[in-house]
Amino acid sequence: MKIATIRRYHTPLRWLRSLRKFSARCWHGIVWLWQLLKRISPTRLMKRLDWYIIKKFIGTYIYAIILIISIAIVFDVNENLAKFSEYKAPLKAIVFDYYANFVPFYANLFSPLFVFIAVIFFTSKLAGNSEIISMLASGVSFRRLLRPYMVSCVIISLVTFYLGAYVIPHGTVIRQNFETMYKNKRKNTSAENVQMQVDQGVIAYIQYYDNTRKVGYGFCLDKFENKKLVSHLTASQISYDTISDSKYYWQIYNWKVRELHGLKETITQGGKKDTLIMMEPTDLVYSKGQQETFTIDELLDYISKQQSRGSSNVVQYEVEYHKRIATSFASFILTIIGASLSSRKRKGGMGLYLGIGLVLSFSYIMLQTVSSTFSINAGFPPMIAAWVPNMIFAVVAYLCYRQAPD
Repeated sequence: MKIATIRRYHTPLRWLRSLRKFSARCWHGIVWLWQLLKRISPTRLMKRLDWYIIKKFIGTYIYAIILIISIAIVFDVNENLAKFSEYKAPLKAIVFDYYANFVPFYANLFSPLFVFIAVIFFTSKLAGNSEIISMLASGVSFRRLLRPYMVSCVIISLVTFYLGAYVIPHGTVIRQNFETMYKNKRKNTSAENVQMQVDQGVIAYIQYYDNTRKVGYGFCLDKFENKKLVSHLTASQISYDTISDSKYYWQIYNWKVRELHGLKETITQGGKKDTLIMMEPTDLVYSKGQQETFTIDELLDYISKQQSRGSSNVVQYEVEYHKRIATSFASFILTIIGASLSSRKRKGGMGLYLGIGLVLSFSYIMLQTVSSTFSINAGFPPMIAAWVPNMIFAVVAYLCYRQAPD
């Protein structure tokens, strides 16, 4: 009985000791992992000076957006108030459908301008207070001083790219629908004599298409094999199935199919038929600014689909795709220019640098617009057109950097 009693109490004690050892090992492992993460963490490289500049940069950037967009809203309200009253636009739609999407769209569109203004503004203020001189005199090089600027640019570029690529296009759809109903009352809702390749060797033709009703008239579908016509379908009317769970479902009315087998011909006809045709209403009707309503993934899908069909109406979509990527890198270039120009302490304050910054910013935006127009109307390669402003201003940034204090 005594041996059994000892074993009975010894077993829980042994498990308790094992649990304590296991807990101690886990705790040491957690401490070791925490120390490792602290050593490899990027924040370990960030000093107090870096956090000071990052807070100044991002704070001034947000302040510039609020200030300039607020002025833009005042001018826009003054310009469109008569139209809103004429078309009896409800206040809720004006606030939440129009201006709630107006603000992020233009804030993201002119983000490089706001970055440049923010850099010029707070760097000139630092230079005016002799803070830049103190930093350089303490042994901090100008190259090292640019580190927090670049970290801020990474944060701003990632946020603006994500918003422009995935979030803002959905809001742009709502804003454009509002403008169609209550502002300009003009939208392209029909197309005539549309011909496209919907599949390999399959050509579709619609004489007239009404996008409001999703109905087309005078429809033909020809199928070719080895450059020979093997099938010819005609229908007096075609309608897109908007309630289907999948895409590309159409209904054809008063249809007739001619199957060609050498010298023989087979004719089949009917009143109504559900069919699968690899085209959508967005492929038939193009409205101004439609590329702005696509996310970056939808842009890629649309471009590849239209190119496989042999369509030439994809240049503006390619320009939009490359411009969204190129604009994200513009913040780095304009930041280097702004920091290099405004880091010297001179008499006259920041007025001169702010003026130079505005001129360079608007020059960048104008060059971007001109290159995009050349690409759409003159056949200039879209990728080069989107990156030309960055290439030119990268040279300007290098020259300004060489003249910066060190």
